[in-house]
Amino acid sequence: MEIFPAIDLKNGEVVRLTQGDYNRVEVYSQNPAEIAASFASQGAKNLHVVDLDGARDGETINFETVRAIARQAGLFIQVGGGIRDEDRIYRYLELGAGRVILGTAALENPDFIHEMITKYGAEIAVGVDARDGKVAVRGWREVSSVDSMQFCRELEKIGASTIIYTDISRDGAMRGTNLDAYRELSVNLNIDIIASGGISDMNDVDALLEIGVHGAILGKALYTGALKLTEVLQKC
Repeated sequence: MEIFPAIDLKNGEVVRLTQGDYNRVEVYSQNPAEIAASFASQGAKNLHVVDLDGARDGETINFETVRAIARQAGLFIQVGGGIRDEDRIYRYLELGAGRVILGTAALENPDFIHEMITKYGAEIAVGVDARDGKVAVRGWREVSSVDSMQFCRELEKIGASTIIYTDISRDGAMRGTNLDAYRELSVNLNIDIIASGGISDMNDVDALLEIGVHGAILGKALYTGALKLTEVLQKC
């Protein structure tokens, strides 16, 4: 199982939101590149980066910060947040991202996501963020009527190779991840699933390993010390 330490960016700082609430934000560092270097020094090979300002407003406000993070040699970086046109995909790939995550655009413009998956293949991942089983968009502030599991099945049909599935209610809450959702996805889909949201302790890590998901994103648990990155990497 691939492990992706998370760096969420807001106003150029490393932050964590609780359950996607922009009013419940904790700042952990004013130097995101330093945090990336710290993860690398502990043995991380991957990094998950989200521009929260971009996810909310549709603008790549933290682009230069992501560029600084990408300079950390040896890390495979997947980046998302506000990426809603091909120019932004190209710019992120050009600066060194290994994979670009499309979220809102995937739901609101299915022709676009199909075109981008066809053109860029495995360099495109789709972020499916769910609240009460429905797909949420625009920085998790708007919830659609689209069933998240059905949406994942449709993404597989159009050729998506990686889905990052987040249960918003678990994200940053430190009360465990939604294992039932990942079991369902693993049974019904034959593509890479990356688990995100609420992974709080080694029990969650062990359970995800048993389910067989492709990857797991670790956020708040790393920043609070509830999980030690070196121990998780050794296990996985």
